[in-house]
Amino acid sequence: QLQASGGGLAQAGGSLRLSCAASGRAFSSYAMGWFRQAPGKEREFVAAITWSGGSTYYADSVKGRFTISRDNAKNTVYLQMNSLKPEDTAVYYCAARESYFSGNYYSNRNKYDYWGQGTLVTVSS
Repeated sequence: QLQASGGGLAQAGGSLRLSCAASGRAFSSYAMGWFRQAPGKEREFVAAITWSGGSTYYADSVKGRFTISRDNAKNTVYLQMNSLKPEDTAVYYCAARESYFSGNYYSNRNKYDYWGQGTLVTVSS
């Protein structure tokens, strides 16, 4: 139901844009998030966006460098990643939540209902 793409190899300081295409008419009502998992580490929150796009949330580690956005007409959510660092290297996953974000649900991976397959981002120094 969720298909992430756009990962690849980038140099430090470079940019990549990830996309997450969703199937189904309900996409426009879903809150969406991006998480990442580096080798040997737990999956961590990166960014999230409400169904309307009116509110966005970011992990401190990516704030000011990454931007999450969505196009409900295209059933797609994006993650624009600028000023990449080697520590951004990870598999990036998009996720969807059927309900709205309550409190800090946006950063809790257990509060999401659907997950994409992940796309690998590698940043070289």
